Amino acid sequence: MTMLLVTRWVHLVAVATWTGGLIVLAALVVALRRAGADRELLRAAARQFGRVSWAAMAVAVLTGVAQVWLLGWPWTHGGLHRKLGLVALVIVLAAWHQRTAPSSSPAARGVVQLLILLVSLAIFGAAVAMRA
Repeated sequence: MTMLLVTRWVHLVAVATWTGGLIVLAALVVALRRAGADRELLRAAARQFGRVSWAAMAVAVLTGVAQVWLLGWPWTHGGLHRKLGLVALVIVLAAWHQRTAPSSSPAARGVVQLLILLVSLAIFGAAVAMRA
């Protein structure tokens, strides 16, 4: 049981880093733009966030898989499928955003960032539903 608790704790820290980081980055970008920050400063902040957030996502996926194994859940568990689908969607959206951001308009980047945040929050909802 201790291994499960440690795995769950690490998983929660990783997903909080990913999702909380999205919220903090959004607020930071708005503040930096209002303060007149140049595009290179915004890019540097985004690159650093990318390093931290992708590491957090990798840890979240690995610890999520470990929890399924430790709990003995079948991979056919319905709630698990919903959560995995949302995780796959957020990974695809984030990767696509990272690749297209340099050539996208601020409005387009904002829409994709909002979608990434909403899907990330939906993952929390799916996780809560699995525990209910």
